[in-house]
Amino acid sequence: MALNEIKGITEKIKTNVQQVVVGKSDTIDLLLVAMISSGHVLLEDVPGTGKTMMAKALATSVNGSFKRIQFTPDLLPSDVTGLNFYSQEKGVFEFRKGPIFSNILLADEINRATPRTQSSLLESMEERQVTIDGETRKLDRPFLVIATQNPIESQGTFPLPEAQLDRFLLKINIGYPSKEEGIDILKRFKQVNPLEQLESVIDATDIVAMQEVYHQVEVHEDVLNYMMDIIEKTRNHPDLALGVSPRGSQALLKAVQVYALIQGRSYVIPDDVKAIAEPVLAHRFVLAQKIGIKQGLGTKVLEEILKAVPVPTESELHVT
Repeated sequence: MALNEIKGITEKIKTNVQQVVVGKSDTIDLLLVAMISSGHVLLEDVPGTGKTMMAKALATSVNGSFKRIQFTPDLLPSDVTGLNFYSQEKGVFEFRKGPIFSNILLADEINRATPRTQSSLLESMEERQVTIDGETRKLDRPFLVIATQNPIESQGTFPLPEAQLDRFLLKINIGYPSKEEGIDILKRFKQVNPLEQLESVIDATDIVAMQEVYHQVEVHEDVLNYMMDIIEKTRNHPDLALGVSPRGSQALLKAVQVYALIQGRSYVIPDDVKAIAEPVLAHRFVLAQKIGIKQGLGTKVLEEILKAVPVPTESELHVT
Protein backbone atom coordinates (compact mmCIF):
# COMPACT_ATOMS: atom_id res chain seq x y z
CA MET A 1 0.00 0.00 0.00
CA ALA A 2 1.28 3.47 -0.91
CA LEU A 3 1.49 6.13 1.79
CA ASN A 4 -0.63 8.57 -0.22
CA GLU A 5 -3.55 6.11 -0.18
CA ILE A 6 -3.84 6.00 3.61
CA LYS A 7 -5.55 9.35 4.20
CA GLY A 8 -8.37 8.41 1.82
CA ILE A 9 -8.86 5.05 3.51
CA THR A 10 -8.88 6.49 7.04
CA GLU A 11 -11.35 9.18 5.95
CA LYS A 12 -13.70 6.44 4.71
CA ILE A 13 -13.45 4.68 8.09
CA LYS A 14 -13.96 7.92 9.99
CA THR A 15 -17.00 8.93 7.94
CA ASN A 16 -18.51 5.49 8.44
CA VAL A 17 -17.97 5.50 12.21
CA GLN A 18 -19.56 8.95 12.38
CA GLN A 19 -22.80 7.49 11.04
CA VAL A 20 -23.10 6.05 14.55
CA VAL A 21 -20.91 8.31 16.70
CA VAL A 22 -21.83 11.99 16.62
CA GLY A 23 -18.79 14.26 16.46
CA LYS A 24 -15.69 13.02 18.32
CA SER A 25 -13.55 13.44 15.20
CA ASP A 26 -10.33 13.75 17.22
CA THR A 27 -11.13 10.63 19.26
CA ILE A 28 -11.73 8.56 16.12
CA ASP A 29 -8.41 9.82 14.71
CA LEU A 30 -6.66 8.64 17.87
CA LEU A 31 -8.28 5.20 17.68
CA LEU A 32 -7.06 4.91 14.09
CA VAL A 33 -3.58 5.96 15.20
CA ALA A 34 -3.58 3.16 17.77
CA MET A 35 -4.91 0.54 15.36
CA ILE A 36 -2.50 1.34 12.51
CA SER A 37 0.53 1.59 14.82
CA SER A 38 -0.39 -1.71 16.56
CA GLY A 39 -0.97 0.09 19.85
CA HIS A 40 -3.72 -0.08 22.46
CA VAL A 41 -6.06 2.48 24.01
CA LEU A 42 -7.25 3.25 27.53
CA LEU A 43 -10.55 5.16 27.45
CA GLU A 44 -11.17 6.88 30.75
CA ASP A 45 -14.59 8.47 31.07
CA VAL A 46 -17.89 8.24 32.87
CA PRO A 47 -20.44 5.59 31.77
CA GLY A 48 -22.73 6.36 28.86
CA THR A 49 -20.40 8.48 26.73
CA GLY A 50 -20.35 6.01 23.81
CA LYS A 51 -17.17 4.02 24.43
CA THR A 52 -18.67 0.64 23.53
CA MET A 53 -20.60 2.07 20.59
CA MET A 54 -17.44 3.64 19.18
CA ALA A 55 -15.47 0.39 19.48
CA LYS A 56 -18.23 -1.63 17.79
CA ALA A 57 -18.57 0.91 14.98
CA LEU A 58 -14.82 0.83 14.35
CA ALA A 59 -14.75 -2.98 14.27
CA THR A 60 -17.67 -3.09 11.84
CA SER A 61 -16.12 -0.43 9.61
CA VAL A 62 -12.90 -2.43 9.14
CA ASN A 63 -14.73 -5.77 8.84
CA GLY A 64 -13.00 -7.04 11.98
CA SER A 65 -14.17 -9.33 14.75
CA PHE A 66 -15.25 -7.67 17.99
CA LYS A 67 -15.48 -9.09 21.51
CA ARG A 68 -16.37 -7.42 24.81
CA ILE A 69 -15.38 -8.52 28.30
CA GLN A 70 -17.01 -7.05 31.40
CA PHE A 71 -14.18 -7.05 33.93
CA THR A 72 -15.33 -8.00 37.43
CA PRO A 73 -13.49 -9.07 40.63
CA ASP A 74 -14.33 -12.77 39.99
CA LEU A 75 -13.11 -12.77 36.37
CA LEU A 76 -10.32 -15.31 35.81
CA PRO A 77 -7.38 -15.09 33.36
CA SER A 78 -8.78 -18.11 31.50
CA ASP A 79 -12.01 -16.15 30.94
CA VAL A 80 -9.91 -13.75 28.88
CA THR A 81 -7.41 -15.99 27.10
CA GLY A 82 -9.27 -19.30 26.87
CA LEU A 83 -8.50 -22.73 28.29
CA ASN A 84 -7.97 -26.40 27.52
CA PHE A 85 -10.98 -28.51 28.47
CA TYR A 86 -11.50 -32.27 28.37
CA SER A 87 -13.94 -33.42 25.70
CA GLN A 88 -15.65 -36.58 26.93
CA GLU A 89 -17.02 -37.21 23.47
CA LYS A 90 -13.58 -37.19 21.81
CA GLY A 91 -11.56 -38.33 24.83
CA VAL A 92 -8.95 -35.57 24.39
CA PHE A 93 -8.25 -32.04 25.63
CA GLU A 94 -9.40 -29.29 23.31
CA PHE A 95 -8.64 -25.59 23.34
CA ARG A 96 -11.55 -23.19 23.71
CA LYS A 97 -10.58 -19.71 22.55
CA GLY A 98 -11.23 -16.78 24.84
CA PRO A 99 -12.53 -13.39 23.69
CA ILE A 100 -8.97 -12.14 23.32
CA PHE A 101 -8.91 -13.93 19.96
CA SER A 102 -10.50 -11.03 18.10
CA ASN A 103 -9.43 -7.99 16.10
CA ILE A 104 -10.85 -5.48 18.57
CA LEU A 105 -11.26 -6.40 22.24
CA LEU A 106 -13.21 -4.09 24.53
CA ALA A 107 -11.99 -4.63 28.12
CA ASP A 108 -14.82 -2.85 29.90
CA GLU A 109 -14.00 -1.42 33.35
CA ILE A 110 -10.62 -3.10 33.37
CA ASN A 111 -9.79 -1.74 36.84
CA ARG A 112 -12.59 -3.81 38.41
CA ALA A 113 -10.70 -7.07 37.83
CA THR A 114 -7.93 -8.32 40.11
CA PRO A 115 -4.27 -7.63 39.20
CA ARG A 116 -3.90 -11.32 38.31
CA THR A 117 -6.59 -11.04 35.64
CA GLN A 118 -5.39 -7.64 34.46
CA SER A 119 -1.94 -9.14 33.90
CA SER A 120 -3.43 -11.77 31.58
CA LEU A 121 -3.65 -9.00 28.99
CA LEU A 122 0.03 -8.06 29.23
CA GLU A 123 1.54 -10.76 27.02
CA SER A 124 -1.17 -10.42 24.41
CA MET A 125 -0.87 -6.62 24.25
CA GLU A 126 2.90 -6.66 23.93
CA GLU A 127 3.62 -9.89 22.06
CA ARG A 128 0.36 -10.44 20.15
CA GLN A 129 0.21 -13.97 21.49
CA VAL A 130 -1.02 -16.00 24.46
CA THR A 131 0.64 -18.95 26.16
CA ILE A 132 -1.61 -21.54 27.78
CA ASP A 133 -0.32 -24.78 29.28
CA GLY A 134 3.04 -24.19 27.62
CA GLU A 135 1.61 -23.74 24.12
CA THR A 136 1.87 -20.36 22.42
CA ARG A 137 -0.87 -19.20 20.07
CA LYS A 138 -0.62 -16.15 17.84
CA LEU A 139 -3.41 -13.58 17.82
CA ASP A 140 -5.07 -12.30 14.66
CA ARG A 141 -3.97 -9.06 13.03
CA PRO A 142 -4.94 -6.34 13.47
CA PHE A 143 -5.29 -6.65 17.23
CA LEU A 144 -6.45 -3.68 19.29
CA VAL A 145 -7.33 -3.62 22.98
CA ILE A 146 -9.66 -0.79 24.00
CA ALA A 147 -9.83 -0.79 27.79
CA THR A 148 -12.20 1.46 29.72
CA GLN A 149 -12.31 2.69 33.28
CA ASN A 150 -14.51 5.07 35.23
CA PRO A 151 -12.41 7.90 36.77
CA ILE A 152 -15.10 8.83 39.29
CA GLU A 153 -16.02 5.56 40.97
CA SER A 154 -13.05 4.01 42.80
CA GLN A 155 -14.79 1.71 45.30
CA GLY A 156 -14.04 -1.95 44.57
CA THR A 157 -11.43 -1.20 41.92
CA PHE A 158 -7.80 -2.22 41.44
CA PRO A 159 -5.85 0.73 39.97
CA LEU A 160 -3.67 -0.17 37.01
CA PRO A 161 0.03 -0.18 37.99
CA GLU A 162 2.44 2.06 36.08
CA ALA A 163 3.93 -0.92 34.24
CA GLN A 164 0.54 -1.78 32.78
CA LEU A 165 -0.43 1.81 32.02
CA ASP A 166 2.78 2.03 30.01
CA ARG A 167 1.48 -0.74 27.74
CA PHE A 168 -1.25 1.53 26.40
CA LEU A 169 -0.15 3.66 23.48
CA LEU A 170 -2.87 6.25 24.20
CA LYS A 171 -5.06 7.33 27.06
CA ILE A 172 -8.14 9.19 25.87
CA ASN A 173 -11.00 11.07 27.53
CA ILE A 174 -14.07 11.17 25.28
CA GLY A 175 -16.04 13.82 27.18
CA TYR A 176 -19.70 14.81 26.97
CA PRO A 177 -21.19 15.93 23.65
CA SER A 178 -22.17 19.54 23.10
CA LYS A 179 -25.85 20.53 23.22
CA GLU A 180 -26.06 20.47 19.43
CA GLU A 181 -24.41 17.04 19.29
CA GLY A 182 -26.78 15.82 22.01
CA ILE A 183 -29.78 16.85 19.91
CA ASP A 184 -28.25 15.10 16.88
CA ILE A 185 -27.83 11.92 18.97
CA LEU A 186 -31.49 11.98 20.03
CA LYS A 187 -32.65 12.43 16.42
CA ARG A 188 -30.30 9.75 15.09
CA PHE A 189 -31.35 7.09 17.61
CA LYS A 190 -35.04 8.04 17.79
CA GLN A 191 -36.29 5.26 15.52
CA VAL A 192 -33.45 2.83 14.90
CA ASN A 193 -29.95 2.09 16.14
CA PRO A 194 -27.66 3.11 13.24
CA LEU A 195 -25.06 0.57 14.41
CA GLU A 196 -27.39 -2.23 13.29
CA GLN A 197 -27.35 -0.87 9.72
CA LEU A 198 -23.64 -0.06 9.58
CA GLU A 199 -21.58 -1.86 6.94
CA SER A 200 -17.84 -2.29 6.51
CA VAL A 201 -15.98 0.05 4.17
CA ILE A 202 -12.60 -1.72 4.12
CA ASP A 203 -11.22 -5.12 5.09
CA ALA A 204 -9.08 -5.87 8.15
CA THR A 205 -6.26 -6.83 5.77
CA ASP A 206 -6.10 -3.17 4.67
CA ILE A 207 -5.24 -2.20 8.25
CA VAL A 208 -2.47 -4.81 8.26
CA ALA A 209 -1.16 -3.35 4.99
CA MET A 210 -1.04 0.10 6.60
CA GLN A 211 0.80 -1.35 9.60
CA GLU A 212 3.51 -2.54 7.22
CA VAL A 213 4.23 0.84 5.62
CA TYR A 214 3.65 3.62 8.19
CA HIS A 215 7.31 3.34 9.29
CA GLN A 216 8.24 4.95 5.97
CA VAL A 217 6.93 8.32 7.14
CA GLU A 218 9.87 10.73 7.27
CA VAL A 219 10.87 12.20 10.62
CA HIS A 220 13.47 14.97 10.35
CA GLU A 221 16.39 14.99 12.76
CA ASP A 222 15.19 18.30 14.23
CA VAL A 223 11.76 16.78 14.96
CA LEU A 224 13.45 13.83 16.68
CA ASN A 225 15.44 16.31 18.77
CA TYR A 226 12.24 18.21 19.57
CA MET A 227 10.55 15.02 20.75
CA MET A 228 13.50 14.04 22.92
CA ASP A 229 13.70 17.56 24.41
CA ILE A 230 10.10 17.13 25.56
CA ILE A 231 10.81 13.69 27.01
CA GLU A 232 14.00 14.85 28.74
CA LYS A 233 12.02 17.65 30.40
CA THR A 234 9.66 15.07 31.91
CA ARG A 235 12.61 13.25 33.45
CA ASN A 236 13.82 16.38 35.22
CA HIS A 237 10.54 18.05 36.18
CA PRO A 238 10.19 18.82 39.93
CA ASP A 239 6.55 17.64 40.01
CA LEU A 240 7.39 14.22 38.54
CA ALA A 241 9.03 11.33 40.36
CA LEU A 242 9.60 9.52 37.04
CA GLY A 243 9.35 10.82 33.50
CA VAL A 244 8.73 9.09 30.20
CA SER A 245 10.57 5.81 29.62
CA PRO A 246 12.28 4.74 26.37
CA ARG A 247 9.15 2.73 25.59
CA GLY A 248 7.21 5.98 25.83
CA SER A 249 9.54 7.75 23.41
CA GLN A 250 9.14 4.92 20.89
CA ALA A 251 5.36 5.11 21.34
CA LEU A 252 5.45 8.84 20.59
CA LEU A 253 7.44 8.22 17.40
CA LYS A 254 5.00 5.59 16.12
CA ALA A 255 1.99 7.71 16.99
CA VAL A 256 3.23 10.87 15.26
CA GLN A 257 4.12 8.93 12.11
CA VAL A 258 0.60 7.52 11.81
CA TYR A 259 -0.98 10.83 12.81
CA ALA A 260 0.92 12.56 9.99
CA LEU A 261 -0.42 10.00 7.50
CA ILE A 262 -4.00 10.58 8.68
CA GLN A 263 -3.45 14.30 8.03
CA GLY A 264 -2.33 13.46 4.48
CA ARG A 265 1.42 13.92 4.84
CA SER A 266 4.36 11.52 4.40
CA TYR A 267 6.48 13.52 6.87
CA VAL A 268 6.08 14.64 10.49
CA ILE A 269 5.92 18.28 11.53
CA PRO A 270 6.14 19.70 15.09
CA ASP A 271 2.37 20.30 15.16
CA ASP A 272 1.88 16.53 14.91
CA VAL A 273 3.98 16.08 18.03
CA LYS A 274 1.96 18.75 19.87
CA ALA A 275 -1.34 17.19 18.83
CA ILE A 276 -0.46 13.67 19.93
CA ALA A 277 1.83 14.30 22.92
CA GLU A 278 -0.85 14.49 25.64
CA PRO A 279 -2.67 11.18 24.93
CA VAL A 280 0.66 9.39 24.41
CA LEU A 281 2.72 10.77 27.30
CA ALA A 282 0.56 12.13 30.15
CA HIS A 283 -0.44 8.72 31.55
CA ARG A 284 3.20 7.57 31.66
CA PHE A 285 4.23 10.07 34.34
CA VAL A 286 4.76 9.04 37.95
CA LEU A 287 3.80 12.09 39.99
CA ALA A 288 5.76 13.18 43.03
CA GLN A 289 4.23 11.79 46.23
CA LYS A 290 3.24 15.15 47.71
CA ILE A 291 1.14 16.12 44.71
CA GLY A 292 0.05 12.73 43.45
CA ILE A 293 -3.54 13.18 44.57
CA LYS A 294 -4.17 16.14 42.29
CA GLN A 295 -6.34 15.24 39.30
CA GLY A 296 -5.17 16.10 35.80
CA LEU A 297 -1.74 17.26 36.94
CA GLY A 298 0.03 15.12 34.34
CA THR A 299 -1.72 17.01 31.55
CA LYS A 300 -0.91 20.38 33.13
CA VAL A 301 2.76 19.43 33.49
CA LEU A 302 2.89 18.39 29.84
CA GLU A 303 1.29 21.66 28.75
CA GLU A 304 4.00 23.57 30.65
CA ILE A 305 6.72 21.49 29.00
CA LEU A 306 5.31 21.99 25.49
CA LYS A 307 5.28 25.76 26.06
CA ALA A 308 8.86 25.72 27.37
CA VAL A 309 10.52 23.57 24.68
CA PRO A 310 11.60 25.51 21.54
CA VAL A 311 9.81 24.38 18.39
CA PRO A 312 11.89 23.84 15.22
CA THR A 313 10.84 26.11 12.35
CA GLU A 314 9.83 24.99 8.88
CA SER A 315 13.02 26.46 7.41
CA GLU A 316 15.07 24.31 9.77
CA LEU A 317 13.16 21.21 8.72
CA HIS A 318 13.62 21.87 4.99
CA VAL A 319 10.08 20.62 4.42
CA THR A 320 8.79 21.08 0.89
